[in-house]
Amino acid sequence: MKYSLLFFLLLSFGLNAQILNSKSEFSRQDSLRGSNTEYRAWWDVLRYDITVEPDFDSKSIKGSTRIAFKVIKESENQILQIDLQQPMEIVKTSFTDGKVKSIEREGNVYFLTFDKKLKPGSRYILELAFAGKPKIAVRAPWDGGWIFTKDQEDRQWMTVACQGLGASVWFPNKDYQGDEPDMGASVTMIVDKDQETGNKVSYKWEVKNPINNYNITPYIGHYIEINDIYKGEKGNLDVDYWVLDYNKERAEKQFVQAKDMLKSLEYWFGPYPFYEDSYKLVEAPHLGMEHQSGVAYGNHFENGYLGTDLSESGWGLKWDFIIVHESGHEWFGNNITSNDVADMWVHEGFTAYSETLFTEQMFGKEAADDYVIGTRKRIVNDRPIIGVYGVQKEGSSDMYYKGANMIHTLRQWINDDQKFREILRGLNFEFYHQTVTTQQIEDYIAKKSGLDLTAFFDQYLRTTQIPIFEYTIDGNKISYQWSNTVEGFNMPVRISDSDVWLQPTSELKTETLKKGLEKNFKIDRNFYVKTLKLK
Repeated sequence: MKYSLLFFLLLSFGLNAQILNSKSEFSRQDSLRGSNTEYRAWWDVLRYDITVEPDFDSKSIKGSTRIAFKVIKESENQILQIDLQQPMEIVKTSFTDGKVKSIEREGNVYFLTFDKKLKPGSRYILELAFAGKPKIAVRAPWDGGWIFTKDQEDRQWMTVACQGLGASVWFPNKDYQGDEPDMGASVTMIVDKDQETGNKVSYKWEVKNPINNYNITPYIGHYIEINDIYKGEKGNLDVDYWVLDYNKERAEKQFVQAKDMLKSLEYWFGPYPFYEDSYKLVEAPHLGMEHQSGVAYGNHFENGYLGTDLSESGWGLKWDFIIVHESGHEWFGNNITSNDVADMWVHEGFTAYSETLFTEQMFGKEAADDYVIGTRKRIVNDRPIIGVYGVQKEGSSDMYYKGANMIHTLRQWINDDQKFREILRGLNFEFYHQTVTTQQIEDYIAKKSGLDLTAFFDQYLRTTQIPIFEYTIDGNKISYQWSNTVEGFNMPVRISDSDVWLQPTSELKTETLKKGLEKNFKIDRNFYVKTLKLK
């Protein structure tokens, strides 16, 4: 049987000592992978142009990566690091301004030297041919790798999901999150046009904007395209849905939620960051990923998270989790990207909170509060949200819902939703298409909110301790203080069902409550804290 395969590039998807693993327990390979080494820091990636030809039967790929780069500073030895994970191999090199003098492999890293001195300020092009059998994903997208599978009609379906694992699992690149290609990327995919004759056809897709390496993702299958337009803050945005041909009707019904999502998140976060590259939802053989300007979708065209409500509040079944969450990453993760994966809370905390903001836009504030508070059941406090720097080590998975509840708590402290919204939008404007550190994000929020948030962020990001509001009530007198907190933690809290605020510190305070507040005394549930009534 003859058929065409369609592919396209998804552009997409001190206190740290408490972290269980210390940096000394990591290897040199971890440091080469996770840090801006001396072999990376002297050059900047401008663009990737990738050609790849997969072989479904042998589960192998071959191709080439064309890397345009700029020398940004002097380097004593000018050794250039290229990442490519075993068993993939670089089989040939080509350099436009001379020759690659030597190439040596050390684990998942190649070190290249050239036959002449490369000048700061100058631009060069390096082309690397590669081949091999990439790691196969067993449980994508969590473990990562190539996916060679078949659709419901027994036709080939291939893709890649490699966040965390890294794009170097399949093509040679500078696999460092802090350096995105400034001028975008392209992929040319060579695939079977006719399985019986072996005839080949190629498709080329590209993006103009900077992109995370792990978001450069080919999808090969029997897709059809559904076109739409969203009238957004920056004008008309092309909205395209790519699904397997037999799922067209299901997609047309389910994906109407995408426009509601775009309207909500543009309101809270600012304009969709990639108008030039359009917005896409693409059916995938795994649950989903935030592939930039082409969100991978595998939620079976149903609401919730595979039909369940992660908050157990009921509200999570009112909308499609993958459409909202993975699209939320277009702002936090793709527009604003952390330099180091240790700071992935910047991606996941704000994006998890986008679920709450969407719920609020669609169903009201109380529903949103129910949702985010419901997700607290999923917080385990096993280790801090911030991971280990320089070794490709993320923090706890609590970066999702502890991160979201931290942001929700901060929103209560700010106590001004207009200012809170301006901060969220301001982050996406100030750090538009940039990579950042957690300190930049913390400093920006502190400056714009006018609050001293040093201890607040230390508490929630760098420890596993949840603040405890300890109190006693005697008549209408209340004595209270914070415990289980870092030094300097002084977040105020609001008494439930009132406009009365208390200002606890680590020192015991006593004051008189307004009449009636001593009855059924509670701290507003929207603060992610614990309370302990002392005898």
